[in-house]
Amino acid sequence: MKKILLNIWVVVVMFTVTYTAHAQKVLSGTVADTGGSLLPYASVFFKGTKIGVNTNENGVFNLSHELSGMQTLVVSYTGFKTFTKAIDVNTTTNLAIVLEEETTLDEVVVSGNLRAVSRLKSPVPVAVYTQAFLKKNPTPNIFEALQSVNGVRPQLNCNICNTGDIHINGLEGPYTMVLIDGMPIVSGLSTVYGLSGIPNSLIERIEVVKGPASSLYGSEAVGGLINIITKKAFNAPKLSVDAYTTSWLENNLDIGYKVPIGKRAALLSGVNYYYYDNPIDNNHDNFTDVTLQHRISVFNKLSVERPENRVFSIAGRYFYEDRWGGEMQWAPKYRGGDEVYGESIYTNRVELLTRYQLPVKERMFLNASYTFHDQNSVYGDTFFDAQQEIAFAQWTWFKDFRKDELLVGAAVKYNYYEDNTPATVVPDEVTIPGVFVQNEHKFNENHSLLLGARWDYDKRHGHIFTPRLAYKATTGEDAVLRLNMGTGFRAVSIFTEEHAALTGAREVVLKEDLKPERSMNVNLNYLKRLYMKGSIITTLEASAWYTYFSNQILPDYDTNPDQIIFSNLEGHAVTKGLSADVEMSFPNQLTVSVGATFMDVTKTEEGATSRQPLTERFSGTWAVSYTTPEQNWTFDYTGNIYGPMLLPLAGEFDPRDPYSPTWSLQNIQATYKKIKNLEIYGGVKNLLNWTPDKSVPFLIARANDPFDENVQYDANGSVQQTTDNPYALTFDPSYVYAPNQGIRGFIGLRYTVL
Repeated sequence: MKKILLNIWVVVVMFTVTYTAHAQKVLSGTVADTGGSLLPYASVFFKGTKIGVNTNENGVFNLSHELSGMQTLVVSYTGFKTFTKAIDVNTTTNLAIVLEEETTLDEVVVSGNLRAVSRLKSPVPVAVYTQAFLKKNPTPNIFEALQSVNGVRPQLNCNICNTGDIHINGLEGPYTMVLIDGMPIVSGLSTVYGLSGIPNSLIERIEVVKGPASSLYGSEAVGGLINIITKKAFNAPKLSVDAYTTSWLENNLDIGYKVPIGKRAALLSGVNYYYYDNPIDNNHDNFTDVTLQHRISVFNKLSVERPENRVFSIAGRYFYEDRWGGEMQWAPKYRGGDEVYGESIYTNRVELLTRYQLPVKERMFLNASYTFHDQNSVYGDTFFDAQQEIAFAQWTWFKDFRKDELLVGAAVKYNYYEDNTPATVVPDEVTIPGVFVQNEHKFNENHSLLLGARWDYDKRHGHIFTPRLAYKATTGEDAVLRLNMGTGFRAVSIFTEEHAALTGAREVVLKEDLKPERSMNVNLNYLKRLYMKGSIITTLEASAWYTYFSNQILPDYDTNPDQIIFSNLEGHAVTKGLSADVEMSFPNQLTVSVGATFMDVTKTEEGATSRQPLTERFSGTWAVSYTTPEQNWTFDYTGNIYGPMLLPLAGEFDPRDPYSPTWSLQNIQATYKKIKNLEIYGGVKNLLNWTPDKSVPFLIARANDPFDENVQYDANGSVQQTTDNPYALTFDPSYVYAPNQGIRGFIGLRYTVL
């Protein structure tokens, strides 16, 4: 009897232990995106069962279960590819799951009308680029990263110091407004120097609006805007490190980290450090092919949780850069002298911005920003010192009715600018107040009309009125047609926007008091998502635009090779074109995106129409990405192509081609992701080893005589042809349209602690 009872007791104990072991199984982990941001309320469950849970507000999950053996875990989150993985639940207790973003029409955008809406519902077409986009082709700054955006081209403006700006649909950089978290940051001097140093590890996404947005954002947003959205401090990873180097010895380091402050606040900090000190002269003109740079940028953003989810954040960034380019033997002791030519720029920049939701029942926000920019630079023996301060404050009120969404706002902008040139005898100081209102009326679920207008007052130009209209029609499931019309206004400051005016290589001539530019624009956009057989998802987007300018200010390089002549165009200018983007996602984790833009940018004066310089007739971009089934490897192939551009020649005997060739930059990359929290990547940039010097006899005119010591002039001041100077040229580095940097390898790593 005792033996029977003992056997029964053993069976009971074994059953209890087994049951308890099964009952106490817990699978824990985190869910994050590829940039390391934790994803709250993601769905986590075992396939074929009812066992599941959502991640908490910090992206953490604890999934209790009684399963055993191999099970399929499924993780899903809106806007991301569904994650599936077979795991042994008997041995797996903790997972760090990373979801890859999927291009969808439900991405939340804010740049179109200052209101957070899905991309499909926005009345203004907005393109979105996430951390996944930035990782396909690692770059040390936003300026270079945008080379993969269709219709957007980073334009170098100098062969020596390599400064540049961003062209959107063929319009020059000053027509583009750059914002951080919706606040205008890059303008004036920083259009030239401020697009570097924003730590990529802190960027959540980049929103691009092509076309005028002056009725909401003011005069600088004539051609479009680029809004850099930083990560939310609460959802950011505890630590992220991204470091890489190239075979040219370019070194870049991004560090981001989160510091909780109590229970209701968090500080997001980031540092970007870039160092390149390896003079290279592959084209043998005794000038550096790439500018040497030493740059550091420190970014901090404090977010505070408030009752009723009201918003409050304050951010600041400090930027310092020391860059130089010039003759290979240049050293700091030659700075500003006439012995050895060099272009040396010291830049100090401070940015502050805040967003605060007022503690009232209505949805009211107060935004403010301040930037201080100090530039100490020399171009050969020409000094250019300048300081610029911009303060901006904006109040907005959002009010929703049954069929209407109303936005009312008021803004004020203060601008102070001073430099050491004769053009600024006294500091330029102006305060511009403005008010704006817009309303989107929804006729029904498929049709809406947005009407808006802005009024500003500039004492230099008087009253400024900029209306806008946007019509949106939902033409089917996941399809939308948009028609946008608007006007733009821009007051021009030559010495903060036109780099060629600073180099000293040409004399700046202002023929008249420059009047402000005005523009009218119409843009038609169609966006459609298709679901094809085999789970292939295709997103199609096409746009057509037409912009008409009056009083446009264009630099004239051709009348006199020693001068840049600025005047208002006595006629009109037009930019028009077509663009299309196709993105395809295949079930085998292959994604392909292709974009193409065709445009015509002209000016008409005295009945004659001519093409504007540095504008290509066509361009294209592409990106192909493949992730292996085990999720261990990702391969990326990215590239762009640009058609011929009209280039500025330095005289009638200049032997260089007045048009650039068709050119392309292509890159490949492989990323290894099997090691927990670590990604190792490497690849090759500029696979074709293309550089602009290969198609012309020289890039820099008279590189052998940068101070024009041996140039001879006739009685009229024209350059004479001599044995030493057969083409009758003076020193000029403005024949530039593309980076003069050949093929190079790179290797790096990313480390993330969630």
